[in-house]
Amino acid sequence: MNKKSKWTLLVAVTVVTVGAGVNYRILSAKADTNQSGRTVKEIKKSGEIKIAVFGDLKPYGWVDKNGKRQGYDIELAKKVAKDLGVKVKYVQVNANARVDALNSGKVDLALANFTVTPERKKVIDFAKPYMKVSIGVASKKSKLITKVDQLHGKKLIVNKGTTAETYFTKNYTKASLLKFDSKTQQFAALKDGRADAITDDNSYLFAWVKSHPDYKVGIKKLGEQSYISPGVQKGNKSLLKWTDKEINKLNKNQFFTKDYDKTLAPYFGKDVKSSDITINN
Repeated sequence: MNKKSKWTLLVAVTVVTVGAGVNYRILSAKADTNQSGRTVKEIKKSGEIKIAVFGDLKPYGWVDKNGKRQGYDIELAKKVAKDLGVKVKYVQVNANARVDALNSGKVDLALANFTVTPERKKVIDFAKPYMKVSIGVASKKSKLITKVDQLHGKKLIVNKGTTAETYFTKNYTKASLLKFDSKTQQFAALKDGRADAITDDNSYLFAWVKSHPDYKVGIKKLGEQSYISPGVQKGNKSLLKWTDKEINKLNKNQFFTKDYDKTLAPYFGKDVKSSDITINN
């Protein structure tokens, strides 16, 4: 919270773990103003914007062999910083640390494949979406899972704090969930044979199986289509308004299509098209 914030009563938030899912519940909130977090003016004055990103989620946010950050979200982060006229400071996070990173003030913006959900909207704010996604399930081709019922009694890998984890916690409890903190851990567990399948956003499951030909995304879509958006600290109207305008401008300029062609297309198979991922308004 910055010094100019005029909150008179803190927001009380409880974090409740239910099975594999984490739910955030607002107990009470009252404020003289909805401003929280650093304003655009303050970010510009500091000369730096702090952005939460993944470091092991190829091709969205990852570190290459030379120690350089690459990916779809990284390109967006660089563009945001450029248009603000500041430098970008990357703060690497895991999926279940994104909300805390925002609300603790550790970062100004989260560009870490952040899916919009009703639960998350209670505790942070989301700007306009820049990508669409659904939950998928990948498994070995030799024992391919093509229907949810095939997961009955099977071990299923999930990444903590993701929509896939929440979906299987609420909608299908017959599978045994193996939970991991990072993408690296979860994919290593799948290759080691510790589970029968893995569930996560279908877009990067498509990318992963392309470089691991023994596996396939047998279930391409579960539940409703979801959207990926930049996350900001709850009540930060200044940065939220600026980011909304930025997303609109980038869409009009076909930035996300170009970003897809540069960072995602080389990792996806023929089954995936730019229009399947990007949102062009």
